[in-house]
Amino acid sequence: MSERPQGRVAGIDYGTVRIGVAVSDPQRRIASPYENYTRRDQAQDRRRFRRLVEEEQIALFVVGLPVHLDGRESRKSTEARQFGRWLAEATGVPVEFYDERFTSHEAEQTLLDAQMTKKRRKKRLDMLAAQIMLSAYLESAGGGPPGSLDDSP
Repeated sequence: MSERPQGRVAGIDYGTVRIGVAVSDPQRRIASPYENYTRRDQAQDRRRFRRLVEEEQIALFVVGLPVHLDGRESRKSTEARQFGRWLAEATGVPVEFYDERFTSHEAEQTLLDAQMTKKRRKKRLDMLAAQIMLSAYLESAGGGPPGSLDDSP
């Protein structure tokens, strides 16, 4: 098993329009929502993620994989894997993938419980989903994330 690089981890809730981003503390114990990034074009997206790496000292990206309830990968999983490969190439930072089956639902429920308006929920949903996924990843990362999906489709 290879040793993980030291530094912050960024959790990515991939979307074709918006990408939710969460960031860990340097000790990788706490995940915090960071931003919802609205995608533009590849050049601007590359600049944004390179700037994120530099500003937050990101050493690892964890991209959530949307899989079916039975664990099979979906069309969105393929898109998320393609995005992860692009992200690693664009930033030079390693990427891991992690099962994000219930994060969007859990995030939506959390925001509903907080009695937020639909507009306020929409502004926070993706980065909260990224935070929930990253928190689960950090909790399970002791010896490698159990239940995580390997790099093969």
